Amino acid sequence: MSELRWHPLVGQWVITATERQERTFLPPKDFCPLCPTKPGAFPSEVSEADYDVVTFENKFPSLRPNPPVPAIAGTDFEPVAPAGGVCEVVCYTPNHESTLAEQPIRRIEHLIQVWTDRFQVLGDRPEVKYVFQFENKGKEIGVTMFHPHGQIYAYPFIPPIIERELDQARKHRAETGRNLLLDIVAGEVADGRRIIAQNDSFAAYIPFFARYPYEVHITAKRPGTTSFSEFTVADRINLAVILKQILAAYDKLWDFSLPYIMSIHQRPTDGQDYADIYQFHIEFYPPYRTKDKLKYLAGSEAGVGAYINDTLAEEKAEDLRNALAKAKIF
Repeated sequence: MSELRWHPLVGQWVITATERQERTFLPPKDFCPLCPTKPGAFPSEVSEADYDVVTFENKFPSLRPNPPVPAIAGTDFEPVAPAGGVCEVVCYTPNHESTLAEQPIRRIEHLIQVWTDRFQVLGDRPEVKYVFQFENKGKEIGVTMFHPHGQIYAYPFIPPIIERELDQARKHRAETGRNLLLDIVAGEVADGRRIIAQNDSFAAYIPFFARYPYEVHITAKRPGTTSFSEFTVADRINLAVILKQILAAYDKLWDFSLPYIMSIHQRPTDGQDYADIYQFHIEFYPPYRTKDKLKYLAGSEAGVGAYINDTLAEEKAEDLRNALAKAKIF
């Protein structure tokens, strides 16, 4: 059963998806549903014997193109709605033991082309208001399958963090006449201390307001770049390069494959114009604060949303720059 239940205390939808309790959990490599199907072997979700990048609908979705009728009737105070939308899986390597960081820049560019296609196709669906592309990597994040993959959720509403970003962006525009995200990235470039890497299209940095010790944001520099749809060919290549740089720096930081959440933030697909206020950006949240210590979201963070970062962004940015200098990118 999948349905949306309204949380009146914070003013947002909660997705109830009971069938996800039965989803695949850490299968052995020989029975991985994301590996290619080899002749005579266990049939996976991918029928081909090899692939470059592949997408398919999630077998255990939170949102469905034809959602069931909700299990319980709502009220005016606590409404209930069908959980319409789409959930997809994106696999970008047939190698079960690999990671996104290990992919060549050309394959990462292919992945960006796939992300672009899925953003446009899913965003054109009348019930979809926001397309969210992301990757959960590592057991510390709680992944249920180790084969490297990302996911796409096409929501029938604008998620609360994006709504908050848009509200702040509108306020900044009204007060200054400028784009908030472009002002943030311009400030980071001018300061320089928190910049990890940059090129003509993007800047990667630990933001001044970082919540995680090694939180990195990658923001588009060109005004009006609100989504993959506005990318030029050069933008695709430049994003592939800077993604490779950041992922390589993460893995070189302590010489192990660093877990993270990668969260791609784009404009909503509700038909409104966001060109003057919003900007494409990617946010990374690695859970490690030192080589052997995790940063947990405990009482202050999970309870009231007040993050505590026990490191300085300027020092952690220097760590990542040093790690990037030791990494072999090209």
